Amino acid sequence: MMEEEELEFVEELEAVLQLTPDVQLAIEQVFPSQDPLDRADFNAVEYINTLFPTEQSLANIDEVVNKIRLKIRRLDDNIRTVVRGQTNVGQDGRQALEEAQKAIQQLFGKIKDIKDKAEKSEQMVKEITRDIKQLDHAKRHLTTSITTLNHLHMLAGGVDSLEAMTRRRQYGEVANLLQGVMNVLEHFHKYMGIPQIRQLSERVKAAQTELGQQILADFEEAFPSQGTKRPGGPSNVLRDACLVANILDPRIKQEIIKKFIKQHLSEYLVLFQENQDVAWLDKIDRRYAWIKRQLVDYEEKYGRMFPREWYMTERIAVEFCHVTRTELAKIMRTRAKEIEVKLLLFAIQRTTNFEGFLAKRFSGCTLTDGTLQKKLESPPPSTNPFLEDEPAPEMEELAMEKGDLDQPKKPKAPDNPFHGIVSKCFEPHLYVYIESQDKNLGELIDRFVADFKAQGPPKPNTDEGGAVLPSCADLFVYYKKCMVQCSQLSTGEPMIALTTIFQKYLREYAWKILSGNLPKTTSSSGGLTISSLLKEKEGSEVAKFTLEELCLICSILSTAEYCLATTQQLEEKLKEKVDVSLIERINLTGEMDTFSTVISSSIQLLVQDLDAACDPALTAMSKMQWQNVEHVGDQSPYVTSVILHIKQNVPIIRDNLASTRKYFTQFCIKFANSFIPKFITHLFKCKPISMVGAEQLLLDTHSLKMVLLDLPSIGSQVVRKAPASYTKIVVKGMTRAEMILKVVMAPHEPLVVFVDNYIKLLTDCNTETFQKILDMKGLKRSEQSSMLELLRQRLPTPPSGPEGSSSLSLLAPTPEQESSRIRKLEKLIKKRL
Repeated sequence: MMEEEELEFVEELEAVLQLTPDVQLAIEQVFPSQDPLDRADFNAVEYINTLFPTEQSLANIDEVVNKIRLKIRRLDDNIRTVVRGQTNVGQDGRQALEEAQKAIQQLFGKIKDIKDKAEKSEQMVKEITRDIKQLDHAKRHLTTSITTLNHLHMLAGGVDSLEAMTRRRQYGEVANLLQGVMNVLEHFHKYMGIPQIRQLSERVKAAQTELGQQILADFEEAFPSQGTKRPGGPSNVLRDACLVANILDPRIKQEIIKKFIKQHLSEYLVLFQENQDVAWLDKIDRRYAWIKRQLVDYEEKYGRMFPREWYMTERIAVEFCHVTRTELAKIMRTRAKEIEVKLLLFAIQRTTNFEGFLAKRFSGCTLTDGTLQKKLESPPPSTNPFLEDEPAPEMEELAMEKGDLDQPKKPKAPDNPFHGIVSKCFEPHLYVYIESQDKNLGELIDRFVADFKAQGPPKPNTDEGGAVLPSCADLFVYYKKCMVQCSQLSTGEPMIALTTIFQKYLREYAWKILSGNLPKTTSSSGGLTISSLLKEKEGSEVAKFTLEELCLICSILSTAEYCLATTQQLEEKLKEKVDVSLIERINLTGEMDTFSTVISSSIQLLVQDLDAACDPALTAMSKMQWQNVEHVGDQSPYVTSVILHIKQNVPIIRDNLASTRKYFTQFCIKFANSFIPKFITHLFKCKPISMVGAEQLLLDTHSLKMVLLDLPSIGSQVVRKAPASYTKIVVKGMTRAEMILKVVMAPHEPLVVFVDNYIKLLTDCNTETFQKILDMKGLKRSEQSSMLELLRQRLPTPPSGPEGSSSLSLLAPTPEQESSRIRKLEKLIKKRL
């Protein structure tokens, strides 16, 4: 019974002493202990087993029990002591709380006393400082009044002195005094309502007006508008008068400058009147020599009279430019019929040189309507004339004469703010220059045509590739010279007119020099008969173009390619030279399309020539008795003939198009697109074919396929991998030819297997191609009908259309249809040409 009661007590105690993990962790942190009895997961059985691990250890049970009882007794004592201590702590805590409350009440009372005293102190400070503020305001007003009275005294005295000095023309003292009086007068703007102040202000204005009139009169007396200048150098009075004019109304300064410049240039207007010989364009140098002498004379005599910030030397030069432009425009309108190109270019050249001289001498800060030239970025170096740095005009003319455009160029000069200040007057007469360039270019094209006829086509050159015609480089060098000259004359409408001339002769060059010299092809077959085709021997010459003609076509193609690239650069340069508002009117797309057409025509001629050379061999192939072939041998004679023609023509074309590799690739692609469909068309004409004949044709087809894959590098010592685009076309086309022959070789029974094999081998299968294959096998019509019906049943359903065969045929035209379309297109082009 005692054991049961103890167990129940232990269970109840464990239920009461179940602590949360957080509480248990806190206890462990506050009272760390290694005693197993203090652990939360204490297990009595495990603890007893630890104390008595063996039966022999039970002999010490009494000793262990005594230790545990002693430990229990100590714990009871500790608990009793703690409980009694907590009782005393509660009483002490209440006593401490009461003392804290009393201390807080005392502190609150003290803070309230301090606040009351602070308010009383603030009120006392306000009463003390009220009188001080009044004294500060009085002091400020008194200071302002004294300062104003001093300014008023200075103003009154200054006005009196200013009026007296003005009458005595003491301009040096007036300059300093007037500036001070005006500064003092600014302080009285808010006092203008006072009559005395307003009266002083009016006296200052009257003094300024009088000073301005008096200074103008002094300058008029020293430099009268009519007559000669007063002898002797400038006086100190006038120099000081200029300092006064800087302070007066800006109109006084402008009037002085205007009258002085007018008097200084009066001699120029007399010497270079319209009726004088020296006024014409051929003596334009004398105008600029005269002003240079006058500027030197001015610097020596009057350089110190005018302030430096007036820039009088530059103003004289600018006014001279305006007067010169007006006078030149007037005389050129009167004598417009006498203006020739050389005279006009001479005058413009001298004028632009003078404008360059002004740019080196002056900054251009006095210009009011000057416009800076647009900045051009330095293009990358190239042999193209329009990608070179542009030298000075005189250096460029020298380079043109020597024919040396590769010499080092001088760096481009900075922008000239004086550009066009005089030369603008020549712009209305630039039509003379444009007409002259039109005439010169026409003569140049005629000379190119005559030289080509006299020298004949270029000689074959297989070492360096097809050469560009020399006339092409000459044409664009001349274009560059004209463009640079015209851009120096004007960047407006004359540039547009010159562009129109460029377009005209670019087209003429393309028509007369390039297209006009392409070899002509004959539309007929040259009298070839079936017997001659069948009797064709290896190595027989059937090519239409000679070696010289092939080289000529390649040279024209290279020239057209150079013209195309250079015309594009010409368009970009023209857009850089012309005014921004006119850029949209510069468009050479039509001329570039013309050169592209020449390139396409040249490639098409080369393709037609090689294609025509292979036609007799393909015709011979279609006329052979393939049903009588008894055994498979080496490649057939027609294959050897085709390979021979390819080896004769392609290396020549490749070597002469070495500089334009991409167009040789286009030639190869176009030939493959022309030859392969034609080969398949002739393949369908080989009927009937025996099994051995089909095997021989398959061997021949594979040989042609290998030759075509090697076409770009055939006959070359350097073997290059053919372009992927070309290889894809050859593989696709010739694989189709091989599949057709494999279908022909397959037995036609059972029918289902034959039809499925056809559908599997030819992805573009249709009833028309199937019909041709059946004809090649030599099957009767009765057998063909059942096979065609079976094919229609097994073909996939077309997406639309009443008949699958017709719609499929429209989606995938046969090589025969493609060849027919190409022939029609070629005939149409020939008729139009």
